[in-house]
Amino acid sequence: MKAYKRSVKPHRKFQLVHVLYVLCLFILVASAISLVHIEQNNVTNTFNAKQKIAKGTQTEKPGFPVRIKIPKINVDTNIENVGVTATGDMEVPTDTLDAGWFALGPRPGERGSAVISGHVSGVDGKAGVFVDLYKLKEGDRFYVEDDRGVMITFIVRKSRLYDPGYAEDVFSQSDSAHVNLITCDGVWDEAKKSYTKRLVIFADNSGSSR
Repeated sequence: MKAYKRSVKPHRKFQLVHVLYVLCLFILVASAISLVHIEQNNVTNTFNAKQKIAKGTQTEKPGFPVRIKIPKINVDTNIENVGVTATGDMEVPTDTLDAGWFALGPRPGERGSAVISGHVSGVDGKAGVFVDLYKLKEGDRFYVEDDRGVMITFIVRKSRLYDPGYAEDVFSQSDSAHVNLITCDGVWDEAKKSYTKRLVIFADNSGSSR
């Protein structure tokens, strides 16, 4: 008796090969899509991390100013916090040899116009901390140290004389970080017990270091 051999019909072989081909193709496509999604997630996470870092850098405030150094006129002194008087004028430092930061405005290094004042002389006639402030010229540098030990550099842009009183461009410039130094100038008015002018040195932030 002859052994019976079962044969697979050609069309059934073709169907099996076709199924295997489609299955392999599906696996390849699914793997590619998965890799694309992973890469997109990595890019998104990296971008979000950079955005958070940038945002933190932009919003972090500098510390409170504690010292000012102006090498050209041999100034290296403490900075007091000052506010406004009962008549609405900016207060002056209590010590003739100290400078005074207007604490109701921006901090040095922060966007806006930080204002630091100093006496030109004391009631006893002795020279004040800013007696030589008029010697500063465009391009001169001075430094403000904050309570975190960061030293912020400022470069003089210009100087200008004002009448006593509020000056918009001294306190309100906000395009970037500035420090404006103020002291008295002009002649002594005995009746008003004050000088007739105010000298303002305008300076721009040029970086910081520890």
